[in-house]
Amino acid sequence: MEGMRDFYRHTINFRLGVSDCAASKISGFTALRARKMSKSLKKIVEESREKNLPEVDMCDRGISNLLDIPGLFTLSNITQLVLSHNKLNAVPPNIADLKNLEVLNMFNNQIEELPTQISSLQKLKHLNLGMNRLSTLPRGFGSLPALEVLDLTYNNLNESSLPGNFFYLTTLRALYLSDNDFEILPPDIGKLAKLQILSLRDNDLISLPKEIGDLAQLKELHIQGNRLTVLPPELGNLDLTGPKQVFKAENNSWVTPIADQFQLGVSHVFEYIRSETYKYLYGRHLQANPEAPKKNADKSKKISRKPLAAKNK
Repeated sequence: MEGMRDFYRHTINFRLGVSDCAASKISGFTALRARKMSKSLKKIVEESREKNLPEVDMCDRGISNLLDIPGLFTLSNITQLVLSHNKLNAVPPNIADLKNLEVLNMFNNQIEELPTQISSLQKLKHLNLGMNRLSTLPRGFGSLPALEVLDLTYNNLNESSLPGNFFYLTTLRALYLSDNDFEILPPDIGKLAKLQILSLRDNDLISLPKEIGDLAQLKELHIQGNRLTVLPPELGNLDLTGPKQVFKAENNSWVTPIADQFQLGVSHVFEYIRSETYKYLYGRHLQANPEAPKKNADKSKKISRKPLAAKNK
């Protein structure tokens, strides 16, 4: 159980970009922030090499090009690289030289594409690409055999953005796809059997595949803010109603019977979708093929859609 708590704690910190710079922002550690900013990027690299430090933290340093940092890609022994809150718009192929990386945090940049070489990071466990400008993922992205946490929140991704082997990431325990443009969740989601957290909040989802019911280890499911009207009966295979589970589904266009059950509570929803009555009605609903609800909001105003010049003003 302690291991589970550590996993959740580490995951939350990782998603927030918690590091020296994040701590200074969140907690007001101005002295710590000043000491960190006083070091040049070159000095950080040299110190890491001389002291054989496992972590390189370059959070919030105004970096726009990683190739401008002397010696960064010679640090082949580092296990953690924090580049969150910068101005990167690309990741060079040289990232593959950091072959021992276990944690790579590039949260809140302007990254538009990733190199195929990122799949060479065979030890990578945690990858944070949240709040960038990604509209596609590179071929072979699913060839990361150790990846446990993947954060792609607040990008411009949809079901067509995922490479064919994306769902080969069978070691994933947490997958964050919130604030993107998914209308369909591919059925192959059921292959991610170790998933404990799945966040799909604020997309354009009009349905969920029945294979979501195969995620037997799921502890958190976030589907709020979509265009869903019904739930697959197979979702009832999961235990998401206990005190240690999280199921968020507000701000959808639920059909009246489901909306009524939500008024009574999540446990009533799950009891209802397990019933033979609901399974019959669900089948009838699919046969009728009703028109999907309209999109909830104009996403053209997302930061990730704005021209870079406008974003940097």
